[in-house]
This record gives sequence, structure tokens and C-alpha cells, in this order.
Amino acid sequence: MDAELAAAVPPVRDAAAHRRQVGSLRTGRVTLVDHSKVYDPVAGGARVEDYFALLKPRVMSLVVFTAIIGLLLAPGGINPVLGIIAILCIAIGAGGSGALNMWYDADIDRVMSRTLNRPIPSGRVTPGEALAMGIICSGFSVAILGLATNWAAAGLLAFTIFFYAVVYTMWLKRSTPQNIVIGGAAGAFPPMVGWAAVTGDISLASVVLFLIIFLWTPPHFWALALYKQGDYGAAGIPMMPNVKGERSTKLQILVYSVILAIVSLAPVAIGMSGWLYGAVAAITGASFVWFAWRLYRSTETVAMKKLARSLFTYSLGYLFVVFLALIVDHAARLMGWL
Repeated sequence: MDAELAAAVPPVRDAAAHRRQVGSLRTGRVTLVDHSKVYDPVAGGARVEDYFALLKPRVMSLVVFTAIIGLLLAPGGINPVLGIIAILCIAIGAGGSGALNMWYDADIDRVMSRTLNRPIPSGRVTPGEALAMGIICSGFSVAILGLATNWAAAGLLAFTIFFYAVVYTMWLKRSTPQNIVIGGAAGAFPPMVGWAAVTGDISLASVVLFLIIFLWTPPHFWALALYKQGDYGAAGIPMMPNVKGERSTKLQILVYSVILAIVSLAPVAIGMSGWLYGAVAAITGASFVWFAWRLYRSTETVAMKKLARSLFTYSLGYLFVVFLALIVDHAARLMGWL
């Protein structure tokens, strides 16, 4: 077996025993976590990079990129300085919600191999520091965005932070295998926030941008869950492969991939973009479906995990290429090249 794949799938531990060990208590559909039992301080204290890691910079980069797309595609334009302020506020808001997520998820982060070195479980940052940072960044970003642009954009940003930190992190993530489907809305809102920062409203075009990311999220994360399902199982997170099984997960990945490929052509249908974007969307969408089809047809475990990892990797580039094509197409049409 591939050594990297073998290392990525640790033995599954009993989730209930793990929750008792770290001191979490399930009340209704929300899990309350005793953070005093998930933090072991290390000598030397936190460094600047530890606090920066709380903001989930990789997730933040995707949020910023898609928010910029929404801001640039919105009609009317915006003062460059205000545009920069808007993007910074969206980035800080995303970072704040990321810090709140790390604060709440510290107990399961200690169990998963890919997260055990995060600032709280590694003992470099206290849960209280993470909570304070998340609240301050969230409140600051919403207030400044409202003052600099408009309160419609600020309201959308506040709702996005709430949806990710509370609805997804505290409720959906630990209670349903549909956590990614419903919770994926949080990651799909940034282009709508960027759009609203310019226009002060929501339009069909901004909703289409939302839908592309929303439909991209399940196959992206379920592919990750397929080759990391031991990690999620050890943490007791009800990801689709652990609850519904691999075959059901692969089928749903394929279905979402087909719908995504179709919806990605919507910008052409509503006149938001032209043939250049349409060609890119058609090719990349067909490729996405091809990766998903190969994964669906796989039966042997090692091959399946390799194909899941391939789809996950491709999906990262897919979103970047599709949104970049939107901007290039938009700019080319403004200049009369298309």
C-alpha cells in the first residue's frame, strides 16, 4: 500500500469514548466542549505566526479570491481604496470565523492527524485567546465594512461569519453527514459580499457565483473525506463516507459534479459572460465529471483513495480556473476584444 495513503488513514477509535476523554457533552444537537481539557501549554508561549494560523490563511485566501471576483464583476465599480478596505474586511471576517472554528473544534483537532498541530491542541495558543481573537476580528470587520461601503454588505458578512462559526461548526459538523452540503453555504457567500460592497444589493449574477461554490463544496470535501475517513472517524465527525458508506458517497460526488458542470454554464445563459468563459467552463466541468466518474467506478480500496485524492486536487484548481476565466472574459468584453 502507498505509504502516504496508509499514514493518512489511522485506526478508527470509538467516537463516544473520545468525547468522554476530552470532556465534551452533547446537548440536543449542539456539542458543548470543555476547553480546559484540550489545551496543554508549551514553553515559550505563542508567536505571531501561531495567531496568524488561527485565521486559517489557506481558507482565507480562497475567500479573498472569490470576494475579489464578486467585487470586480459587480456593475458600477467602486473606489479602489474602498475596494481594498472591503476585501481586507472580508479577509479579517473570514479569519475571525476561522479562529472561532478552531476554538470550538479544539477537542477533535487533537484527534485528527492533519489538525493536531494547530495552535490550540499543540498548546501554543490558549482557547481563551482564540475565542477573543475570533470575536474581535469578526466584530471589527463587520463594523468597518458597513462604515466604508454599505450595511447590506456588512449584514451579509455578519451572516456568513455566524453561519460558519455557529450553524456549521457548533451544530451541523457533528450532527449530520449533510454538514458539508448545508454548511458549504458559508464558503459560498464571499462573492456575494464582494458584489454587495459595490452595488448594495443581491442580484441573480451574484447568486450564480454563490451556486458555483455551493455545488463545488460537497464533491471537494467528500473526496477529501474518502481518503481521510479514518481521521474523521477517529474524531467522531459524521462525514458521508463514515455514515453512508463509500459507494453512496461516490454516487453523490458524481451527481453533484454533473450539476456543478451544468450550473457553471449559467453565467453564459444570463449574459454575465461570453464564449471564452463558456468554453473554459465546459472543458473544466467535463473534466470534473470525468474525475468523479472514474472515482465512482473504482472498487479497489487503494485505487479508490488515489482517485479521491486526484479529484480533491483537481477541484482546488478547478475553482481558481473557472473564476479567473470569468474575470478574463469580463475584461476582454469591456475592452471590445470579444
